[in-house]
Formats: sequence, C-alpha cells, structure tokens
Amino acid sequence: MDYGQLLTAMVTPFDKDGEIDYPATSKLLDHLIDTGTDAVVVAGTTGESPTLTSEEKLELFAYVVKEVDGRIPVIAGTGSNDTRASIELTKEASKLNIDGIMLVAPYYNRPSQEGLYEHFKAIAAATELPVMLYNIPGRTGVNVEVDTIVELSKIKNITSVKEASADLDAMADIIERTDDDFYLYSGDDSLTLPILAIGGHGIVSVSAHVVGNEMKAMINAFTSGSLTEASALHRKLLPTFKAIFSAPSPTPLKALLNEIDVAVGGVRLPLIPLTSEQLADVKSRVEIEGLSNN
Repeated sequence: MDYGQLLTAMVTPFDKDGEIDYPATSKLLDHLIDTGTDAVVVAGTTGESPTLTSEEKLELFAYVVKEVDGRIPVIAGTGSNDTRASIELTKEASKLNIDGIMLVAPYYNRPSQEGLYEHFKAIAAATELPVMLYNIPGRTGVNVEVDTIVELSKIKNITSVKEASADLDAMADIIERTDDDFYLYSGDDSLTLPILAIGGHGIVSVSAHVVGNEMKAMINAFTSGSLTEASALHRKLLPTFKAIFSAPSPTPLKALLNEIDVAVGGVRLPLIPLTSEQLADVKSRVEIEGLSNN
C-alpha cells in the first residue's frame, strides 16, 4: 500500500489533566497536512501508545478519521505483545473507516522468528485492511529478521514495513527480495535519505511535526534527481533530528510543538517533561520556523 512518502507518527495531545485533548488534535492534524504530511500513524510509539487504553485508542482513531475527512490516509497502531488483544483491537479499529493498520513487533516476551510470523499472520487475518509491520528492536528486544519479513510480505494484505533497525544491509536485502508493491519505510528520520538511496519508499517520521516542509523538499529533491540539494537538506536537518531524540521521545518533540504554538500538552508518566536546561539545549540545536531560541 502506497500511503505516500512522508508519513508522520503523530503525537497524542493531552490536556492539563493528562486526558486526550481533541480540539488540540484537530489543530495538530491541520498543521501536519499543511506542512507536507502524506499520511498519519495514530497511537504508535510517538503517540505514547503504551499509556493509552484500548478504549482511548479506538476513540482517537474515530476522531482522527472524522477530522481528516479523507484528506490523507489514517493508519491505526493496533499492535502489542498480546496476539489475541491485538486481534480484537484490530477488528474494532477496522470498523472505523481507517486506511491501514500498523503492527509493532511483540515486545518483552521475545518470541522466536516462527512466533513472530504466526503473530503477524494471525492479526493480518483479522482484517482486510493493508498491514504495515513495524520492526524496532531497540525498543522491543526482538528483531524481525529479513527472512521473516520476506515470508510475511507474501501474505496478501501485509503491504509494507517500517524499519527502525538501522541495518541498511538488511533493509537492502528486504527491498531486493520482496515484490515491487511491498514498500519499506524508514523508521529513523536521520536515515530517510540513505534508505531512499537503496530503494526504500519513504519515512514514518517523528520530526515531520516540526520540519515537515523541509523533509518533503528533501524527498522531492531526491526523487527528481537533485541529489546535491537532497544531501544538503539532509545535512541541514540532522541537528534537528538529533535534538528531537535527545531525551525519551516524544518529550522533546512535544516541547518544541508547544514552543511554536502547536499546543499538544505534556507527556504521561513514566515519561516526564524536559527540564528548563534540557529545553534550552534542544532549542539551541534546531532551526525551526516560528521558534525563538532566546
């Protein structure tokens, strides 16, 4: 499934009481669409999915679909480390006019490659929607190996993978061994350009919240053959990418959004807000329109 090239893993706005802030969600969606986002992933890691209940996720999915109103695709994060629970959430989400499902590799229980295959296969069988796999071994404690992804790509509705393993050799192997209509998306902002260069399709981005236009310009420069321009934009964006991940994500990102008047509130425990010193450091390292570094 081709969702476009610049997908954003959307933060979940919270109000002062730590509840989902729906008016702020509407404004955030408008901001993302206005700054180049081709599709949004809702209730992924950046959306603080571990702290959202299933009921909150379903309510958020329905709200985002309504607010987006067909302007861009909406992908729902319904994966967890409990296959049966993921199946039930996927079934309920599939009733909400979303455009796709994202399934993170099961974390903490560290299944075998055979277990991973059966986990993803069982959830994919519970929906007719296109499924994006999400491999992020640094968070889950398990790596979905190339052979497993290649086998999963043969399942009709498993159409893409978000790869955050940072292993470019493995990603090149996946691209080489899967059909042309199976898309590999980067899961790391700083690897967007390198992954495009080896045949990847795009990025599921965190930083696009604040540098979406610049990231879209980099992608467009690459696809049009302006490699010098694309590489220059890549180098310019790297300090921002690094600053956004200088503390547990999405804490720095939410702080930056609040600074540029895209109000998204704070984070839920066990994440904690940036200190004033951390915020000053993040602001000093980025060049974002509307941000005062004073």
